[in-house]
Amino acid sequence: MRGIVSNTLVVPTGYEQIAELTLAHRDDLHRLYGQTWWARDRKLQDVDRVLRNSKPIVGICECGSRKLVAFARVLTDFIYKATIYDVIVDEKLRGRGFGRVLIETVLNHPDLQNVPDIELYTRAELIPFYAKWGFTGDLPEVRFLRKRT
Repeated sequence: MRGIVSNTLVVPTGYEQIAELTLAHRDDLHRLYGQTWWARDRKLQDVDRVLRNSKPIVGICECGSRKLVAFARVLTDFIYKATIYDVIVDEKLRGRGFGRVLIETVLNHPDLQNVPDIELYTRAELIPFYAKWGFTGDLPEVRFLRKRT
């Protein structure tokens, strides 16, 4: 469950960015999913598969306890498209810069530097947060479609 670590971004004091998720982190990620509207029904046994099939991944954990408190993952072909998924910061820690570290780490990942289209899905109230990095919903030729099975 390898991830990426940025050497240039400052993680809030008492926390560190991690490059690998352990089994304990998998449990922490499942707990973080439970804090979201889009993933609260995800099953613990599916988390390993999500992590195996997502690259790159970013995690932030508490220094002492090693508890995972923030996470993001990417699906990409490493050539044309990359989509950022599951940007999650523990609800008790939001507004302290963890989300910024997650997004900047993903956007600065060396394997994504030549990918022209990096996308994500978000709710309307979070558009201003992502707009800081140039994300826009002003794509009149594009429509989001979903087929639920």
